[in-house]
Amino acid sequence: MTDPSIQPEVNAALDRMWMQFLPQIEERVAVLEAASQALSTGELSDELRDAAQAAAHKLAGVLGTFGLMKGTILAREAEMQFSGDADPASAPQLTEIAGQLRSLIAERKYGNS
Repeated sequence: MTDPSIQPEVNAALDRMWMQFLPQIEERVAVLEAASQALSTGELSDELRDAAQAAAHKLAGVLGTFGLMKGTILAREAEMQFSGDADPASAPQLTEIAGQLRSLIAERKYGNS
């Protein structure tokens, strides 16, 4: 059982790590946004699709580490959508996922979650 007196220290360490990784997290969401936009216009390259799949995979892991389980679920869905041949019909859903991820990250960033 964990000593409850160390919980504030653990939370502070997690907050420091969050701030350290936040630029990468936000960059990965931007990749998802760019890929979903390109998919909606029929201009999604293999390179951008691969980058989006990798970004979603990394987001799924890191968001769970910081307690954003909904973010992990959303990122996994995006990862599945970008694997193989991404269907242009899924572009609106992917845009929505990216928006939800951005909102979750903003809530955590400003301590509202």
